[in-house]
Amino acid sequence: MYQLFCDSNCELWHTTVKELGLNVIRMPYILDGEEYLYDMGENTDFKGFFDKMRAGATPKTAALNEYAYTEYFEPVLARGEDIYYITFSHQMSGTFNAMKNVIAQLKEKYPEREIRYFDSKLISLGSGFVTYYGALKYKEGATMDEMDEYLTELSAHTATYFVVNDLTYLHRGGRVSGLSKVIGNLLGIKPVLYFNEEGKIVNINKVKGFKKALAALLDYMKAKGSELDKYKVYILQADCEKEAEAFAESIRAKFGALDIEIQPVGPVIGAHCGPGTIGLIFHSKEK
Repeated sequence: MYQLFCDSNCELWHTTVKELGLNVIRMPYILDGEEYLYDMGENTDFKGFFDKMRAGATPKTAALNEYAYTEYFEPVLARGEDIYYITFSHQMSGTFNAMKNVIAQLKEKYPEREIRYFDSKLISLGSGFVTYYGALKYKEGATMDEMDEYLTELSAHTATYFVVNDLTYLHRGGRVSGLSKVIGNLLGIKPVLYFNEEGKIVNINKVKGFKKALAALLDYMKAKGSELDKYKVYILQADCEKEAEAFAESIRAKFGALDIEIQPVGPVIGAHCGPGTIGLIFHSKEK
């Protein structure tokens, strides 16, 4: 018997997390000097968070320490159960160094127990997509080995794209240079970004104008989409709900009646991409 874990950077909605029975490791963010743990949207003031960013606030994110991971993992092991944890991309945070140290320590203390993790090599609802379908597989009774095989295949066919409206926030995170930020914002240049096979964010296109950038996402979906009628399509929006709704309608017009879910970007991810960001996640021929 094992317990299935995810982290809040997969950004599945809190009701979905409860329905699936997932154990959630909540990731921290700091705003106005106060630390919070993302609650999967249950009591989150998304608009208030992004309004503060627009007004000049600079939220920060932080890695969990070893004590936090021990608090999550040890009670499960102590009652005689194993752990399987679907993580967001290890390329995106140093938090997994602490996690690996704790796992090594707990394996010494509980040698009969197994702790296994799977790096989705994605973040936000890209990781959430993998976690959602992994949780369904878990509920069907999949073994850890079967989960490894299933998630490896699924992750390789999960496309995660996003477009930011303002390069300022990517610049703060070191994703673009200061000159590129200034020129890009002045000219209305919108980078199209996605997660590659290594779990890194890659800039694959630069488009003038937000509408054209979203049109580019549709082109990528048309070129790479696979079995779209069998899997959910997720749209992420960072305090730009109307734009996201319009984008969903453009997807339906192009691809038919798909199962599309629109969700807000949480504060941890939002601290890096900023308000006005739209993301698109779908099942693909290749990542």
